[in-house]
Amino acid sequence: MKILVTGGAGYIGSITVELLRAKGEQVVVLDDLARGHRSALDSDVPFYHGVVGDRTLIARIAREHQIEACIHFAALAYVGESVAEPRKYFENNVEQGIALMGALFDARIRRVVFSSTCATYGEPEQMPISERCPQWPKNPYGWSKFTMERLLESYDHAYGLKFVALRYFNAAGATKHRGEHHDPESHLIPNVLAAATGERSEVVVFGQDYPTPDGTCIRDYVHVVDLAEAHILALNYLRQGGKSDFINLGTGHGYSVLEVIEAARQVTGASIRARMDARRPGDPARLVADAKKACTVLEWKPAMSDLPSIFRSQWEWRRGHSRGYAD
Repeated sequence: MKILVTGGAGYIGSITVELLRAKGEQVVVLDDLARGHRSALDSDVPFYHGVVGDRTLIARIAREHQIEACIHFAALAYVGESVAEPRKYFENNVEQGIALMGALFDARIRRVVFSSTCATYGEPEQMPISERCPQWPKNPYGWSKFTMERLLESYDHAYGLKFVALRYFNAAGATKHRGEHHDPESHLIPNVLAAATGERSEVVVFGQDYPTPDGTCIRDYVHVVDLAEAHILALNYLRQGGKSDFINLGTGHGYSVLEVIEAARQVTGASIRARMDARRPGDPARLVADAKKACTVLEWKPAMSDLPSIFRSQWEWRRGHSRGYAD
């Protein structure tokens, strides 16, 4: 029996595939390569180039590989882009996601680990954010994930589809062979490191008038290896008969944009110029997780998610892959 990983050629997906295979799991990857990279996967990984909403393709994969579960990463995930182009996000993340879940159901696949997001909470009413906090997203990206969470919940009640929806806070870091390579790149840490190498002349800080100690946004950063481990724990939890659930993945500690830039200066030894700009639409001031549930339900411990470890791993990968996967 094998695990279907959708979006498995992407940043978090490829590292999850790496860890699954290291644990002896058999994996099949489906990715449209719109933002993933075939070279992020070992050549012997069974790979299908296509969209997750292709029901015929899903049926073929399930038939050829005896799929027992799906880890669903494939989605567009840029907040700013979702505000500018909401149609793209609802068509890709929701319309395609609905078709995928229908195809999995038809193939008798009843276990799903879903890549969700803390963006479903919107501007939270309390901090840190627990799974009990009300959800009211501030952008179409968050709404697209919120919609898929409600679909999974409904399919559980009606059809017995068991799922764990993992609400990420900010993914960062790398392994020796795999890291973050997006085009365009909107995430803070890779852009800070690009400024450290001289690929960028500066880091743009969006907003300096938020109600935070230094006026810049605060986020909870999680090492991508810790995130990948959580997906494997969630899969095993479902294999053992665990009930469907929604679980935060974060550390409980947030860093401001200016603190992240300073940490990068300390790790890289580079002088990194920061330029202040206006706020981006849809960005909450502060997002920090209450991750107790992940620790109790999944027995998850984010062992690598301190900011220096995140920067060191991503800095090492970047120096060995100066052009990302284009190398």
